[in-house]
Amino acid sequence: MKISPILAFTIFFGLINSASAQDVQEAKELHPAMMYNFVKYIQWPTESEPGDFVIGVFGADDVYNTLKARYDGKPKGSKKYVIQKMSAIAEATSCAVVYLGRGKSKDFDALKAATAGKSILTITDNNNLGKKGSCVNFKEVDGKLKFEINQASITAASLKVSSSLLGVAIVL
Repeated sequence: MKISPILAFTIFFGLINSASAQDVQEAKELHPAMMYNFVKYIQWPTESEPGDFVIGVFGADDVYNTLKARYDGKPKGSKKYVIQKMSAIAEATSCAVVYLGRGKSKDFDALKAATAGKSILTITDNNNLGKKGSCVNFKEVDGKLKFEINQASITAASLKVSSSLLGVAIVL
């Protein structure tokens, strides 16, 4: 039996959204999988350009290690995934996606300034950063792991998000 991509997506995010508050720590393992799935439902204006598809991680070693082990070198269309551990915000400009770990939330304003006007998907993990301008933000709502999509930030980055992803997100 073949499952449609939309059904698989809905089931995947349904399982994630059912995570309880005590599972939020365990959900850190889910962030890399969710990020990988987000990428499938977002279109970059530079997708046809040559080069690698770089995902930068700043301040979240556990997320970096999981992304690196699972996705580094895998194909993304004509490109390949390159997972990069960032040591400075300035490195964000060479990425298609930047994940800012919870412990580095204080650096969000610098990240926002560095990525302004560029087609870079910013993903954060702090209850307040979705409204502050992160493209995608993980947060806990009523003891469950959810994610927000800031439509204005997505538009400013010249990215296009599938209605399937918007349908399971908290849209700001």
